[in-house]
Amino acid sequence: MASFTNPSVVFAIVSLLACSINAQLSANFYVSTCPNVQNIVRVAMRQAVTREPRMGASILRLFFHDCFVNGCDGSILLDDTATFTGEKNALPNQNSARGFEVIDTIKTRVEAACNATVSCADILALAARDGVVLLGGPSWTVPLGRRDARTASQSAANTDIPSPLASLSALISSFAAKGLNARDLTALSGSHTIGQAQCFTFRSRIYNDTNIDSNFAATRRTTCPVSGGNSNLAPLDIQTVNRFDNDYYQNLMNRRGLLHSDQELFNGGSQDALARTYSANNALFFRDFAAAMVKMSNIGPITGTNGEIRRNCRVVN
Repeated sequence: MASFTNPSVVFAIVSLLACSINAQLSANFYVSTCPNVQNIVRVAMRQAVTREPRMGASILRLFFHDCFVNGCDGSILLDDTATFTGEKNALPNQNSARGFEVIDTIKTRVEAACNATVSCADILALAARDGVVLLGGPSWTVPLGRRDARTASQSAANTDIPSPLASLSALISSFAAKGLNARDLTALSGSHTIGQAQCFTFRSRIYNDTNIDSNFAATRRTTCPVSGGNSNLAPLDIQTVNRFDNDYYQNLMNRRGLLHSDQELFNGGSQDALARTYSANNALFFRDFAAAMVKMSNIGPITGTNGEIRRNCRVVN
């Protein structure tokens, strides 16, 4: 298959998609009200990723978990209070969702430049893109104009965010419920080319699964015992943990997917061919990943006069 080798072509295609996929959102939404917002986000993300490369993956995960729960509305950023239950302590997020301080820093800088103008939801969308780019991944035009939710749903976070133990059919169903197809699923799963996972999320894989390289399983068992050590970390991509590339799919070819849900993409099922293609064609993976990110970023945005522009991303105004 011919590969896309010109990044400008990828960017142009995704830019067109971003402009057309949701008429209520626009790449130029802040061109007159906060023209420097993208630069502010980019500088802050560069500083954060320079300090800790893992932060690029953490912010990307935050965005994914935000969008899969009632749309990309910044609800994951809301703190619990005595009278409000947010999503931070839902099972997929508790003691694992991170990067909130980085979003706080960006929000403070954006407010100083143009107060009460840019939503936390849009800041998270931009930060996720910039984190990917800073780690060597593709860029895409982020459609903007989301407003922030005044509510959150811990129950939806518990049910709608795909499990690391999920089967391929369950993954396809979870993504389809959000308007994303199986190709989007396989491309977006490539985000696991960066970041780390806690032992409890892959323990059953390294001790019970049979479709796993024995040497890889043995390596992972050294820091993830049968019991205890639940929060011990391991890289999702054993080859290049802080580099956004297609090594994730190469790992799957060698039965070295860390999560059960990862290896499901190459386990004799419907996504085998695409996973194999991505493993050999980094440019195609980049193109499809960028396009899928635009689609995901358009899940259920709050627009117009609905919602609000939070002054502090952790609390409603």
